[in-house]
Order: sequence, then structure tokens, then C-alpha cells
Amino acid sequence: MSLSARLLHTRWVVRAPIVVFRAHLGFVFGGRMLLLEHVGRSSGEPRYVVLEAVERPSPDRVVIASGFGRTSQWFKNLQVEPNCRVSIGRRHRVRAVARVVDAAERAEIVARYRRDHPKAYAKLSGVIEESIGKTIDKVPYVELTMS
Repeated sequence: MSLSARLLHTRWVVRAPIVVFRAHLGFVFGGRMLLLEHVGRSSGEPRYVVLEAVERPSPDRVVIASGFGRTSQWFKNLQVEPNCRVSIGRRHRVRAVARVVDAAERAEIVARYRRDHPKAYAKLSGVIEESIGKTIDKVPYVELTMS
């Protein structure tokens, strides 16, 4: 397993950026990363995850990919409760609603990501495929609409 794939499975590494966002310093990620605050579907407790923004169609919309597929806890939680909060750039804890994009939208998003970020696409697609055995084209994508 590559170092990148191992790091995705290392809890403290993937949770470390949460501290940066909670300190209102999310702008250091240049809008490429976001903090998603969602509600645990069983516990009802707030949960946090930092994810890459695959696309920002507008200042109030951002698209994220579920790199671990439909088994990601945050993905499962958003399907039960789509109301969430997003911190991205200089915006902190903005209310948002999540929506899983359909297959046609997903294909368009992936095509744009591949075109606009070829190096990131190559790296991310390799890591996702190595981690879960699926290509980046097949994982679910979620659009977050902020209010």
C-alpha cells in the first residue's frame, strides 16, 4: 500500500486539520479543503470530517467526493440528515444542505476535475482505487448548498 493510501487510513493524520478549521484558520487551505459538520445518524452527536472540495460551481455550492464510497460514515450520516454545516476558506460553520449528485452530473464533475486538476486527479484516483478498489469515476459525489 502506498504512503498516501496508508495515511488515509491513519486516524490522527486525517483528523489533524479539524483543529485548524476550529481555530478559524481554514483559509490556509485556499478553499480546496473544507470542514463538514454533520450529525451522527445513531448518536445524534455532531461529527466532523475534513474533505477536499472537488469543485466550487459558485460561492455557495461545493462538491465533495466520498473517497471511501457509500460506506463512509459522513456519507451515511448525510443521507439520514442532509442538513449540515460547512467551514471553507474564510467562511465558518455556514448552514448547508447535502444532495447526492446523479450519475450524469457525476460524469460531468469528474471530467471537469480531470481537465482542471490533472495531477490531483491522477494522484487522488490512484489512492482511491488502491484504498477501496473503485475508480474515482464510481464513488458518490455530494453537492453542499450553503445558505
